[in-house]
Amino acid sequence: MSPPARAARASWLELPAKLLSEDGTILLREPRHANVSELMRRLRAGAYDKPFVVDNGVTRRLHFSLDFVQSEMTIADPDALKFVYTRQMMAFLLFVTRPRHIAIVGLGGGSLSKFCHRRLPGARITTVEIDGDVLAFAKLFELPHENERFRIVHADAADYFATTEDLADVVLIDGCDRSGVAPSLASEAFYRDVAARLRPRGLLVMNLIGPEQSVEAHLRLAAQFFAGRLMLHRLKRGGNRLLFAFKDPRFVPDWIALDERARALEARHGLDFPAFARQLRGSRQIQLG
Repeated sequence: MSPPARAARASWLELPAKLLSEDGTILLREPRHANVSELMRRLRAGAYDKPFVVDNGVTRRLHFSLDFVQSEMTIADPDALKFVYTRQMMAFLLFVTRPRHIAIVGLGGGSLSKFCHRRLPGARITTVEIDGDVLAFAKLFELPHENERFRIVHADAADYFATTEDLADVVLIDGCDRSGVAPSLASEAFYRDVAARLRPRGLLVMNLIGPEQSVEAHLRLAAQFFAGRLMLHRLKRGGNRLLFAFKDPRFVPDWIALDERARALEARHGLDFPAFARQLRGSRQIQLG
């Protein structure tokens, strides 16, 4: 474990994970004199209202509840993307090959932020996170130090995009609560402001998780501000749906060129970009508005 991670770990309540029928240890942002029995009761009942970490020595997981893993890190390879949907969100590189600025909504354990920072040295990364308790766990997940290339903003993403003047080439949205996409992101104002802060050939990629009617509402909102040029890819497992929304109203994918680009990206980044391209080609193409 890195020295910053050890220092961060020492500042929280650490309990044996066997209390929750897990391996390893549980890290809670609670004082050392907290009532452990009451904390365990709330955790088991799903009534604990803060994020927490389960560390089994091989992986480190950020949870909002025992039933939902928000983020997972392999301790021996902290920059790897563990979840299928985060790997597939990187398919934005098929369309925006040399992004100068990537804005990410939702920090979690920092998987997307770390991967983009390591793999795309020509890009600035700005990550927006609303939850101070999530931010408090950043050192445990070995995020890079903030500098001119890497910045974390503690804010509601709706407020951030409404006020920032910083343009982005790509916006990646993985901002979820316990029930799905965060409610503050489901508004005309939010989609309008995101579109306004994207460069002319920019791209929004959003993890849509939650009830079908919520997903359809997001699609209608996105179509208003992205000229109706949308792709929706439904993953086979996990309930995730990935929305790709293109700002350029003249955008038409050249799938032959994208297949060639996918092979080059696979060699460079170690992800299955050819499969990503095939899946997007077969995804739901949406023309609304």
